[in-house]
Amino acid sequence: MNTRYESPNYATQAQYTQQGSQTANTPQVVNQEHSVTFQANGEDVKLAPSTVRNYLVSGDGKVTDQEVVMFINLCKYQHLNPFLNEAYIVKFGSRPAQLITSKEAFMKRAEANEHFRGSKAGVIVVRNNQIIYSQGAFALPSDTIVGGWAEVKRDDREEPIHIEISFDEFNKKQATWKDMPANMIRKTALVNALREAFPDSLGSLYTEDDKSETASVVPNQAEHKQAQKESAASSLISKALSKSQTKKEPAKHIEAKEAVPVTEMSEKRDPRDSEEEQIDIFKDQIERQKAAKEAE
Repeated sequence: MNTRYESPNYATQAQYTQQGSQTANTPQVVNQEHSVTFQANGEDVKLAPSTVRNYLVSGDGKVTDQEVVMFINLCKYQHLNPFLNEAYIVKFGSRPAQLITSKEAFMKRAEANEHFRGSKAGVIVVRNNQIIYSQGAFALPSDTIVGGWAEVKRDDREEPIHIEISFDEFNKKQATWKDMPANMIRKTALVNALREAFPDSLGSLYTEDDKSETASVVPNQAEHKQAQKESAASSLISKALSKSQTKKEPAKHIEAKEAVPVTEMSEKRDPRDSEEEQIDIFKDQIERQKAAKEAE
């Protein structure tokens, strides 16, 4: 029995021959739904654009084709399994999508590195007017959480990688940060320490809580354009003010903000007016003397 195999993505050989020699070197794409298969944690992971859109996007925004391709490539080349929540997309409205990596993916990468020798992390609190470095996510109800700290050890470095971050800088004021502030700032500190300890494997990955990094990677285009407009306007105003300071103002110039009574005008007269009047009188005297000499 003869078995016939046909690719779902390209035209059959009969269709290809029927196209003629003009299209002999161009594959005819029938279905644009391309899936990508790669290895992650020793398992095969298959991703298709429709799967990403339907199951791996958080938020109310609609992801673009470019954002889907970028996410699939991120998972492929970083060997992340999005079905285990190691990576996902966050998009709200028309804002650019954020490609997020989970803390668990960071820990798996670190533990897979032969030089990794453990980590520890905690919170920084103010207790009785003293700075306390607390282990884990423990804090008293009376403590004020001001930051987080983390250390990562490698056997090929003399000193551990030590990170301290500010709570105000990373606090996103969301429900998880309000309900579990100690746990969130500890996790964020640990992720930053792991990224600095293993830049080759974690340097390009960011979690949802890396506020400043994710914002710099996918900026808001509308806010960026507005900032450019404001910067341009500020530059024009500065240039105009600079020119007005160097350029001599005309005599008897009155700003049109408010009507100034005649009495006030006489009292607030510009002292340069008298100088210009004296110059004009002096010029008149010279012209009269020249005219008298020519008449003689």
